[in-house]
Amino acid sequence: MIKYNRFVLENGLRVLVHTDKTTPIAAINVLYDVGSRDEDQERTGFAHLFEHLMFGGSANIPKYDEPLEIAGGENNAFTNSDITNYYLTLPVQNLETGFWLESDRMLSLAFTEKSLDVQRNVVSEEFRQVYLNQPYGDTWLLLRDLAYKVHPYQWPTIGKDISHIQNAKMKDVKDFFRRFYCPNNAILVVAGNVTPEQVRELAEKWFGKIPRGPENRRDIPQEPLQTEARALTVYRQVPQNAIYKAYHCCSRFDKEYYTVDLLSDALSLGNSSRLYQSLVKERNLFSEINAYITVELDNGLFIISGRVSEGISVEEADNAIAAEIDKVKGEFLSISEMVKLKNKVESRIAFSNTSVLNKAMNLAFAELMGKPNLVNKEFGKYKVVNRVDIREQANIIFRDGNCSTLYYLVEQPEMQRQKTKERMRK
Repeated sequence: MIKYNRFVLENGLRVLVHTDKTTPIAAINVLYDVGSRDEDQERTGFAHLFEHLMFGGSANIPKYDEPLEIAGGENNAFTNSDITNYYLTLPVQNLETGFWLESDRMLSLAFTEKSLDVQRNVVSEEFRQVYLNQPYGDTWLLLRDLAYKVHPYQWPTIGKDISHIQNAKMKDVKDFFRRFYCPNNAILVVAGNVTPEQVRELAEKWFGKIPRGPENRRDIPQEPLQTEARALTVYRQVPQNAIYKAYHCCSRFDKEYYTVDLLSDALSLGNSSRLYQSLVKERNLFSEINAYITVELDNGLFIISGRVSEGISVEEADNAIAAEIDKVKGEFLSISEMVKLKNKVESRIAFSNTSVLNKAMNLAFAELMGKPNLVNKEFGKYKVVNRVDIREQANIIFRDGNCSTLYYLVEQPEMQRQKTKERMRK
């Protein structure tokens, strides 16, 4: 049980406090309700750019990391399709340093052409290294664009095209900041050997005078039902052929989420899972295979991906995946499978709440969903899932017309020679 107190400042900042007297460490988590789904399709990658810019200095703190390190603290951040999350840990006696750091960049982030140029270059280089210059790197650029035609989930967090960040203007950046990085679009969670009274006092002192921002009213186009199968084949200089299959599924808000999550675990969690046992261990059709869901606040994707073993055709490998899918559509999971799946989920949830930082993050996300007490009720929602539910969701999701397949194939020598000739002509 994670006990917490909750209050809201006049400027709209939601604050949650979890007291843990067993640790000398405090964690501060600031979640901003903004991700890549909030971007304009002609200016993508801005949420991820701000993950970097927010460490570039603020009006009173030129270098964010220096005072935190002096205080014995550590920090990091991440961005995804739905949120941008900043977190730090430090000795509890230096708690106020964390409030000072986080509030100053929320109130008065330093916007300079130098800082923007530096971070533009950092993000552009990350785009090249992660997405363009490593094997299978552009998979998500291709697969999201194949699966989504309307919803902004069609581009990855880093953006649709590198030029969007390279051409970002200061006005665009400032407008994005003013819209999203404000107290009424943020959630502050403090966990550790602190009291609610102490946190309230510090929150009022450091965040209370920051003005509200505009109300973040989204008008995101929802993806229409996919009714026809889609497929894309690309050739790259990679060591093995690979298959990626994306099926539209529910959102994190839906009650079906817990069933779908267990379905993905049944297919691919651990060496005893169905896909591994059949397609890797017994038949050696794949060297590795995975099934998972993209946990997103609008309808996400159920992904099945695998690296095809040498000497196995892509058609044979794809048909083998289809046969395993047909099994979960036509048969009930065994009782022992259900018990094992739920035991693993219970362990995972328990482990995720072992540190004050994880508890702070979990509380922040639950508050974003409007259900902070979800952190204490999550396993109960998995526990009530039954075998009928799982087979029903398998039949809803695994329709041929609901699938987008990316065949990521090894580029043959003659293709490489042709590319070389074309470059030489240019």
